[in-house]
Amino acid sequence: MAVTDEISVSKTIGPGAHAALDYGVAATFFALGFRYRDRNRAASLLAFINGGMVLGMSMMTDYPGGIWPSISFKTHGMMDMWQAALAGVGPLLFGFADEPEARTFYAQAMSEIGVVATTDWNATTSVA
Repeated sequence: MAVTDEISVSKTIGPGAHAALDYGVAATFFALGFRYRDRNRAASLLAFINGGMVLGMSMMTDYPGGIWPSISFKTHGMMDMWQAALAGVGPLLFGFADEPEARTFYAQAMSEIGVVATTDWNATTSVA
């Protein structure tokens, strides 16, 4: 494969499904925050920060489930990459990169990148 070749990924996730996934991710991060609270304060804090970011973006996106639709679905996609990056490098930044809890954040970041890659960011959003 040449450097200029592109890899094509099927865009199977629409705005409604993406919204459901986002709220699930936020809930997962909040659950991790409570789970890690007593054994790893840094991991707990990072989980709550990520959960708050995902929940806030979800509530502000103009897709089904958005409460205050002030950002576009396409902008949400760019912000998703920043949030996934925080999840991925967060254990290093928060000082627990070589502890078992870090693997959860690495896996979550990879999962989020997969969702971003397979979401149709040009799909029409319909907020009811």
